[in-house]
Amino acid sequence: MRLITTRWNKIARGSSPIWKGLLLAIGIAVVARLLHKIIPGPMLNKAISDILIAVVLGLFIRNALRVSESCEAGIKFALEHVLRFGIILLGLRLSLQDVAATGGAAMLLVFTCIAVALSTAYIIGHLFKIAPRLTALIGVGTSICGNTAIVATAPAVGAKEEEVSFAVAVITLFGLIAVIIYPMIGHALGLSDTAFGLWAGTAVNDTSQVVAVGSAYSQTALNVATIVKLMRNTIMAPLIIMISLLLNNKTTSEGSSLPSTVPRGGILIPWFVIGFLTMSLIRTIGISAGILPQDINRPGTLQVAAFALKGFDEAAKFAILTALAGVGLGTRLQVVLKIGLKPFTLGLCVSVVLSIASLSLIMLFGMG
Repeated sequence: MRLITTRWNKIARGSSPIWKGLLLAIGIAVVARLLHKIIPGPMLNKAISDILIAVVLGLFIRNALRVSESCEAGIKFALEHVLRFGIILLGLRLSLQDVAATGGAAMLLVFTCIAVALSTAYIIGHLFKIAPRLTALIGVGTSICGNTAIVATAPAVGAKEEEVSFAVAVITLFGLIAVIIYPMIGHALGLSDTAFGLWAGTAVNDTSQVVAVGSAYSQTALNVATIVKLMRNTIMAPLIIMISLLLNNKTTSEGSSLPSTVPRGGILIPWFVIGFLTMSLIRTIGISAGILPQDINRPGTLQVAAFALKGFDEAAKFAILTALAGVGLGTRLQVVLKIGLKPFTLGLCVSVVLSIASLSLIMLFGMG
């Protein structure tokens, strides 16, 4: 909480106040929830989630209407920090036993999918003669942690700003496509909530996109997808170090240097993973003490604790909804449409191969 407050104050002291964009994202989240409640029929209501409505509304407002520059800081805050706050609160839904139960086979699936994605990126990048740095950025963005991985990898490999922009645009484009089509494919194939969560957690790019896809399917799918995605996030730091060493060694052996307009800096550590696990630990202790959500109808201390759990759960859901409204508000379709044909093809190939490989492994081994 102190870290979030510090980041809030830091942004608030900048040139743009944070509250305008944040209130805009919150307003979209409220409207999306209200619209979702009036959708008729259980099937249509399930297919069109409030998450999808929030993203589409955000996209419409950003690209069809004018969003003031003064809103940018708040939109960025919603997209980055409110999302991570929501993920931390999600930890209260899951005990460490739940995390461990998901962990074994899921970790093997995660490692396999990362290897498949990076190998595909390398092969396609080599065939199309795409710059190794851009190939690396799209590869890590697709296989690990979306835009966070791209931003973290860029200074480590000496990437140029246009390469970072291309990579972010590719990840944004295919992530938005995943938010729309993954739930449809899951329902068409009759995937269980757990199987779909595994698929979303291993195959969708950015953390916000994984949360959107999982939320659009079911609460159980969201829980599983979140755990699996956080597993991927924890692999980010060592993998970035390895890629940095490989690219720098390759460049040095060729007798040239890595020109960079991106400042070199430390590798980003996903601190919210620690927060998520801490909340899961608190949840585990609560279960050991006999505190369960169903105790909300029982009098006394257990009822108070159950009310608190329900309150945190609702706060987590709304924080995530607000953050994903920020995803739509932060996506400029003009920038996405400027992606070159080669980076687009690379991102398409890696995303499709990763998606098929993940789903095939899940169905082949009966996972979920």
